[in-house]
Formats: sequence, C-alpha cells, structure tokens
Amino acid sequence: MTKTRDSSAPASGRERILEAAVGRFSRQSYDQTGLREIAADAGVDVAYVHRCFGSKEQLFHAALKRAVQTEKVINDLGADPAGMLAAHVLSDAKADAEVRPMDILIRSLTSPKAAAVLRTVVIEDFVTPLGAQLDTNAAQRAALAAALLMGVGILRDVLELPALTEGPGGALERSLADTLAVVLGQTKSKI
Repeated sequence: MTKTRDSSAPASGRERILEAAVGRFSRQSYDQTGLREIAADAGVDVAYVHRCFGSKEQLFHAALKRAVQTEKVINDLGADPAGMLAAHVLSDAKADAEVRPMDILIRSLTSPKAAAVLRTVVIEDFVTPLGAQLDTNAAQRAALAAALLMGVGILRDVLELPALTEGPGGALERSLADTLAVVLGQTKSKI
C-alpha cells in the first residue's frame, strides 16, 4: 500500500517522481514504462529523474519498496509472526489502496531487469530479515513463507479466487496462519 501524504503540503520533486513511478509500474509493465512518462506525470524534467534515482532500475527498486513496505511488516511481526503475516496478506486495507503491490509484481515478472530487482527486494527486505528471526533452515523457511504469501496474494488480489476472498479474522486467516507457523518452524507439521 502506498503512503498517503497531507494534500495541503507540497510534495518534493523526488516524492512526486516516486509516487508517479508507483502509479505507472502498477498499471504498466516495467518494459512498457518509460522515465519520460514518469517525469511527465510528476511534472519534472527526465534529467531530474536521473539525478534523483540514477536509472530506471533504481527508480523501480524505490517504487517497489514504497508500495510493498516490507520493513514495516517485518517490524510489526511481534510474538506471532505467522499470525501477523496472515493478517497482513488478507488485510482489507489492500482493497482500498490506490496501488496494490501485487499489481506491480504481476506486471513486471516477465522482464529480466525487473525480475532481478524483485528478487533483490524479496531477499533483502523480506527473506533475510525474517530469516534472522528463525532458528533452523532460516533462509529456506523465510523464502518458503514469501512464496506462500505471494501465491495467496496473487490468487486473492489478482485472480480473485472466490475461496480466498474472505476478509480478515476468519477461517482463511487462521488456516494461513497455521500453515505459516509450520513453514516458519513455530509448530511441528501434522502431515
């Protein structure tokens, strides 16, 4: 979900660029999105985009981090990481958001350059910090949790699979939390 800012306060050029990039990357693929379009959306010159972010890949990286906000998710895990992750992925707040992080992910998966950035963000911002909280097979367990969460997010938010449209706090959230608890090594598998 993207941050909302006070509409009475003027946004800096860098912030306008970042907001425009999040919007563009959520509607178009990485390869279809141009820096000139983003600059025009932000009301700045394309040279200013280069000065602020360096390259399209670096701007995509910043836009993805802004949309996904994994640092906030990881910091809010508390004593029940599986429950918090399940609640986050099923949160109704995503339905009201202007930009859904899964939109950016889905639209850019086929681009090798975008996939490299996506991989970096998932590893550095989710797998590594989550793995640091786990005991055995930490990286593998954290990566499996990421795969499970992304899969549920795609089937729920993008494909709108009816069985996954239940709101927060229900049986779906409990089932997902139970599954994540096994993946994260919080409970023993009953299989």
